[in-house]
Amino acid sequence: MREILFQYESVNPTTWAYLSSLLVIGLYFKFNRVWSVRNLDILLIIALAPGLLMVYFGQQSINVSASLPSMAAETAPLIPKLEPEIQPQGQGGVNVPEEAVAPPTRQEMLQIGKTLEKAGYVWLFCLSALIVIRLFVDPTMVRRPMLEPNLTIGGMTFITCALFIFLMTNVIVGRPSDADLRGVREASKSSPEEVEESLRHFGPGYRMLLLVPRIPTYQMAQQDEPTDLETTEKITVIVTKTMAILANMALIAGIILVGYRHFDNIKMGVGAAMFYFLLPYAAVYTGRIDHVLPAALLVWAIFFYRTPLVSGIFMGFAIGTLYYPLFLLPLWFSYYWERGRGRFLIGVVATLVLLALSLAFTSSDFETFLNQFRAMFGLWLPRDEGYTGFWNYYFNSNAYRIPVLAAFAVVSIAFAIWPAQKNLGTLISCTAGLMLAAQFWHANDGTTYIAWYMPLMLLTIFRPNLEDRVALRVINEGWLKRPGQGASPGDEEKQAA
Repeated sequence: MREILFQYESVNPTTWAYLSSLLVIGLYFKFNRVWSVRNLDILLIIALAPGLLMVYFGQQSINVSASLPSMAAETAPLIPKLEPEIQPQGQGGVNVPEEAVAPPTRQEMLQIGKTLEKAGYVWLFCLSALIVIRLFVDPTMVRRPMLEPNLTIGGMTFITCALFIFLMTNVIVGRPSDADLRGVREASKSSPEEVEESLRHFGPGYRMLLLVPRIPTYQMAQQDEPTDLETTEKITVIVTKTMAILANMALIAGIILVGYRHFDNIKMGVGAAMFYFLLPYAAVYTGRIDHVLPAALLVWAIFFYRTPLVSGIFMGFAIGTLYYPLFLLPLWFSYYWERGRGRFLIGVVATLVLLALSLAFTSSDFETFLNQFRAMFGLWLPRDEGYTGFWNYYFNSNAYRIPVLAAFAVVSIAFAIWPAQKNLGTLISCTAGLMLAAQFWHANDGTTYIAWYMPLMLLTIFRPNLEDRVALRVINEGWLKRPGQGASPGDEEKQAA
């Protein structure tokens, strides 16, 4: 940002965590209802910041330690000892030895990074468990009092636009390091064995999305030097930045439109969008396509829920690019069971076929295509090594991780029958809960992909009572209306009116 604004100094993510937490409390906390669920939700979201920052700065320290020259890093503490005569004088003219502040060695930086990262993952796992419980019990909360933010719609719109401009400017001026470009360089591998190895490292999903560069929006001082890029890498970085900006724009527009169209209250939509951009998470991960794009697709699937075909198309793109929304199908198919299930299924299947064909056209041989196809649908056994995140530090074995996966699959299937009567509120809260629960067994940085569920969680917090938004009431008959079929409850109400 300093390249654009005169004398601008980047705000440290920790400093922003303090400031944004105070802003969130002032803008959303209901001081006249201290013990309300709304206030509990706000405190849960604010509490994510310490764990997230510990993970972020831990990873930064590990990356910095990898880039330090080994000899210089190890001999730096010895340099002050070579010049004992350069010592300041204390009181009375007596030479007083001064402790030289030597830079930490590579090993020290690595140890600091691992300690921070480990503590952060434990924090996030424990807190995420509480948030999952909160989201899964939301369908039982019948009373939904209208608790609007403590600011006018004009003020919230201004703050949201200002935050969006600042965050997207950080994306534009972000300079990826060698670690951020690893995915781009992995994409150049051509042999099927190398492709399979890189796909297993980055996890299930669409290969082109998994291997895009990570655009940092804040970097430690040691990483400020730009990385020399090849022409193709420069083009890829520019395309990735454009995609990140468009994905964030689509996400914020979707949140606002859901509030306007389905909550009948645009103030709630703008309030949820502003809340998302106030989070410290948004300040450091806005350049991560694998975080933002799936979130935007899921929000737009919610927005078009009254049109099952279009909603299915967005859900198909979410499944094809990320894989984990595949576990949302029992919930969504159950919602559309009484009306719209055929159109929703057609949208999902057609989109997945289209994405699979795109892999066929971009693959050099059949074996490479097969590896990419398996990665898109997760058609392989869970890997038992090469973890990053919680599973790298604790219970580093599939003997512990596979039971978590099995429990998650059971919960996913259970939503096909519970709750028996699903409405839009159920769809939003349980989708958010499942996307968070999927991260408990995700082998790469689990529970740090906050964008996968946070926009939907904010919509859950700000939503009104949506018990009447069931499929039979809000979805039309579609193409295959059976002769003599009676009118829906919604049609009867329209006729009576």
